[in-house]
Amino acid sequence: MIEKFARESYTEMNELVLPNDTNTFGNLMGGRLLYWMDICSAIAAQKHCSNVVVTVSVDNVSFKRSIKLGEVVTIQAQVTRAFNSSLEVRMEIFASNLPEGTRVKTNEAYYTFVAVDADNNPKAVPVLIPETESEHKAYEDALQRRELRLILAGKLKPENAKKLKALVSLFSQKN
Repeated sequence: MIEKFARESYTEMNELVLPNDTNTFGNLMGGRLLYWMDICSAIAAQKHCSNVVVTVSVDNVSFKRSIKLGEVVTIQAQVTRAFNSSLEVRMEIFASNLPEGTRVKTNEAYYTFVAVDADNNPKAVPVLIPETESEHKAYEDALQRRELRLILAGKLKPENAKKLKALVSLFSQKN
């Protein structure tokens, strides 16, 4: 089986927020940001599997801070884990005001993709090898997020979610 390092999928994309990207308050429209995030994370997923991918899931995206007209949006994406034919990609989003020299984290999210062949059938993806401590943590935590996605999609029964059960049990013991 082919293996790839997590770092090989790292992708960074920059976009300048122009008037056509904003709402009536001069803030970046959420849909435009989601669009840019989909592009950036798809590139990271395709780097990992050297294959076409399709978006299958977008986790909760919280808007922690508005992004203003004229700011530069930086999206950093990297694959956190690869399963059989699916991949999870984590993103961090920053807004920079270049004249003021400021940079603020505004969002983070996880997108899930499936690699597909020419007939649009799922295709196996390379195994992901985490190297750093943060990559190992993201890799381990990805299984819990996957179980939650599968439960919400009706593809996994809650009683079969072993990683989530362990997390709930640990949380219950602490409280």
